Amino acid sequence: MILESLFGLSLVMNVSLDIATPSANPAAWMQLSVRQKNAALLPLVRRATDCIVRQVSADPRYAADMRPEEFNDLIVDSIAACARIVRAMIDAHDRMYGDGSGEAFLLGPYLDVLPAAVVKQVRVPAR
Repeated sequence: MILESLFGLSLVMNVSLDIATPSANPAAWMQLSVRQKNAALLPLVRRATDCIVRQVSADPRYAADMRPEEFNDLIVDSIAACARIVRAMIDAHDRMYGDGSGEAFLLGPYLDVLPAAVVKQVRVPAR
């Protein structure tokens, strides 16, 4: 269910958002190693995840005793509020790895670990 909802949302984001891209030379991205590209992408992945975690933990439906599978709707609903940040992550991935790779990353590897990351982070006690 979460995959279908996010896929639909990603289609809407493709049409509705226009994020300015940095003026970096696209050919320069192709010269970087996979390790360098991943290092450059990591801050954007963290920003997107942090935004989603903040939205989920602020959602009135959130409860500390929720089961992990109950987070899916909260995650899907939080994506809209984080759309610009998520879009920036997708666009950066596209620049580094080629057109279409960002959406594949979002709907594949990122989405595979996102629910566990959100559950873990919202359950960390405040210090």
